[in-house]
Amino acid sequence: MHPQLQLLVALQDMDQMIRETEESREQLEDLGFKHEGLENLKRAREGLAGQIDPSLGSWYKRLTARFGHAVVPVVGNLCMGCFASIPSSFVSKTNVDKVQKCESCGRLLYWP
Repeated sequence: MHPQLQLLVALQDMDQMIRETEESREQLEDLGFKHEGLENLKRAREGLAGQIDPSLGSWYKRLTARFGHAVVPVVGNLCMGCFASIPSSFVSKTNVDKVQKCESCGRLLYWP
């Protein structure tokens, strides 16, 4: 997997953890749970975001705003974001070190 894609997948996971924690904060605090470490997670997210190529970072932000998930796996030659068929040429050895985008929805693709 391309190193930038690894960073983007990690960033997407961190964003989801932050979003879920913030959305359920009141409910969890009512049950007696504290949210210690959320600020540390946000700082770690910013550090990770700083390692991502600016053009990919802006593409990630646009896709996240539009779809919620910007980086999706390819399973069985299908984009798991829009379920469009991915051409077999995307899997060729010449494209191994490239960041691939779905031709249908534009999401960033990775092969697990």
